Amino acid sequence: MEPTRIGTAPAAKAGRGNRRALVAGSIGNAVEFIDWAVYTTFSSVFAHHFFPPGNDSAALLSTLAIFAVGFVVRPIGAAVMGAYADRHGRKKGLVLTIGLMAAATFVIGVSPSYAQVGLAAPIILVIARMAQGFAAGGEFGSASAFLVESAGPGRRAFAGSWQQVSVGVGILIASGMGAIVTSALPRQAVDSWGWRLAFVVASLFGLIGLWLRRSVEETASFRHVRGDRRNVLVTMLRQHPKAALRVFGLNIAGVVLYNMWLTYLPTYATVSTHIPLNQALLANVIGLVTFVVLLPFAGMLSDRIGRKPTLVAFAGGFLLLAWPAFRLLDGDFRLLLLVQVAGLVLLLGYSANVAAVMAEQFPPEVRATGIGLPYALSVAVFGGTVPYLTTWLTTHGLGTWVWLYCAIAAAIGLVVYLTMPETKDKVID
Repeated sequence: MEPTRIGTAPAAKAGRGNRRALVAGSIGNAVEFIDWAVYTTFSSVFAHHFFPPGNDSAALLSTLAIFAVGFVVRPIGAAVMGAYADRHGRKKGLVLTIGLMAAATFVIGVSPSYAQVGLAAPIILVIARMAQGFAAGGEFGSASAFLVESAGPGRRAFAGSWQQVSVGVGILIASGMGAIVTSALPRQAVDSWGWRLAFVVASLFGLIGLWLRRSVEETASFRHVRGDRRNVLVTMLRQHPKAALRVFGLNIAGVVLYNMWLTYLPTYATVSTHIPLNQALLANVIGLVTFVVLLPFAGMLSDRIGRKPTLVAFAGGFLLLAWPAFRLLDGDFRLLLLVQVAGLVLLLGYSANVAAVMAEQFPPEVRATGIGLPYALSVAVFGGTVPYLTTWLTTHGLGTWVWLYCAIAAAIGLVVYLTMPETKDKVID
């Protein structure tokens, strides 16, 4: 029996380390995305506080334009923070991003209104949202690399899926906060201080994530990298341009449909069909619970059958769903819930794969940058504009065309997924 004990001890220790890394990476990422998503959850509530009074639609569009600005800054954060994580470690990069995100969220929660400071109010909002975007850009590449590198053999998609589980949990908590605040408080209280309370509480969650990330060990993949780490960004662009383009392309469908279904659909349904916001947020919460529970199982399926089949099912399914989904939205809670859940079930094929399939494109010395920068560029171009574009179409009487935007994104994704190589069994270290 002695040889068995000696042989299994390292494996057991590695298993405990993998689980600890999974918990620390996931919870920290969830906290960061609470901060990110609370902005969209309450955008229709606080918009008029930051802009001249008299035109609530214009104020909402301006607030959503600032939302898009956060996405535009994400590539800068991905390049800077990704290179930092590739040079100094995933752990140090993750600690820095969560601290910055929490601070920016707190600033939004305590920012003065337009009535108090005039034009300084939207300027403060823009700067804080840019800081959030910078942090989020660095977060994705570092967290994805950390989780996938911490995975056991044949479990990369399962481990990577927890990055998206944590994003879903963060958005779920933000939506839950929105549902609680809008249901428990009178409308006047929500408008005056309830939304601010949500931002402040979200920022305080950052202390939990900061503690967890400081206690975790660095990944073995990073520790074993040898050679010059000074020009990570240049090395990634010169030596891995095809991989970077592939990461950009495979995320086009994902970021459009992800942001539409997970973060903006409640606001879209409220604006376009006049369903009460608390009902729209409740449908979002139910859909998100379904999504989060099923994600690890979808990751296990990808580890078994491959990345391509699950990605193709996602894009092909949305190509068929887009038109009927938006035709069904008419202010009825049950139909909104049906659309929400159906879209999120299809989205599993993308979200369960995205961290693993991107990590599998790059060697560890440029992995955080390779994941983060092209992903952030895709998000900036195709994801951050979703709320603004859909709101603009709706307020200009063109809301019936929103489905086409989603269908085109799904079609592009389908082409990319059908032509990309399978990487399930690729050796990445």
